[in-house]
Amino acid sequence: MQSKMYFLALLTPQEVNSKVLEWKYYMREHFGCVVAMRSPAHITLIPPFWMSEDLEEQLKTDTQDFAEKQGSFKIELQDFDAFRPKVIFLHVKATTRLSNLRSELENDLVLREKYPLKQESRPFHPHITIANRDLLRKDFPVAFDYFRKISYTKAFEATDIALLKHLNGEWKVEKRFAFGGKKESAVRSQESE
Repeated sequence: MQSKMYFLALLTPQEVNSKVLEWKYYMREHFGCVVAMRSPAHITLIPPFWMSEDLEEQLKTDTQDFAEKQGSFKIELQDFDAFRPKVIFLHVKATTRLSNLRSELENDLVLREKYPLKQESRPFHPHITIANRDLLRKDFPVAFDYFRKISYTKAFEATDIALLKHLNGEWKVEKRFAFGGKKESAVRSQESE
């Protein structure tokens, strides 16, 4: 079988995805940015990697096994930031729970030694991309100034991990893996009793 590109992420609820899509449309209309439009709003856990489609079913099984041991938890979004001079994103508040989920998932899959993954050397910086590779350096200051003036705060519950697959130039949700554990805040409140 042939190789395809995949990545694993937390998807946002439809309400957040719709708002992010509005901002992506703004970037397309004003700056010609279309790359970020090729995927739904998400927080990347395992960045894109090439893998033989022969391994896809096993990856789904292993990801489901991992997800079933996780509990849901709150994700908070607040305002915008950037990786200068090419990326504008919706800021995700970093939490220990989110960071642990990413590193535990990465460790779980890397240790299996069957997937073409390696430990990520860059620090984890959770975000939801609005514009990236096709934002021209000369347009960055104007575009980022627009987003810095927008106040946006939203929270949602992370309840599953999504596997996305690159097909026909776009990222499609291949499968979602529901968390099977108790909600994180419920676990904490029971522990304190």
